[in-house]
Amino acid sequence: MTIVIVDYGMGNIRSIKTTLNYLGVSDVAVSADPEVLKNADKIILPGVGSFGKAMSQIKERKIDTCLKELAIEGNKPLLGICLGMQLMGLSSNEDGLNDGLGFVDAIVTRFEDNGLKIPHVGFNQVKVNSYLKLYHGFKGEVDFYFTHSYKMTSDKNINQCNCEYGSDFVASFESGNIAGVQFHPELSQHNGLALLKNFIERF
Repeated sequence: MTIVIVDYGMGNIRSIKTTLNYLGVSDVAVSADPEVLKNADKIILPGVGSFGKAMSQIKERKIDTCLKELAIEGNKPLLGICLGMQLMGLSSNEDGLNDGLGFVDAIVTRFEDNGLKIPHVGFNQVKVNSYLKLYHGFKGEVDFYFTHSYKMTSDKNINQCNCEYGSDFVASFESGNIAGVQFHPELSQHNGLALLKNFIERF
């Protein structure tokens, strides 16, 4: 099995690659080359930093067109992590209003101050739906590690699992072959390893 981590210059790539290797995936590539992405069995879209800058990099390298062709039209499994999940939404108001990839009907906005410490950093509980492929073997509320100042919300059914920080936000979604997690599974110890294993084995 080949998993390709999308390299657009903004991602926690090393820790994800190390974690995938630990889980037994020896063939992990890091690339933005369309041909490499096409030959992948699964794709991971990572991300750390600004939504607007990330989308600019993705469009400049034509990664948006490639991901749409492979994941939306070709049903190749795709997992977005942190900013990578947010990029799959419709838009974000970070650094002005910026369009996302539009793979899922959701928007990204900054956490309201309201006495909250921003960014939201640390372990927090996600109310998981165990019927989802990502959460096979999980039940109830499960801890994962977060670090973010912007949150995804949706008024549609996108098979979301929520986390509460001031109010509920989308901690993950799952739509067929596409999934996203706001938290960092590669930094979430046992629970994160189990979730990534589910992506490897069940998507």
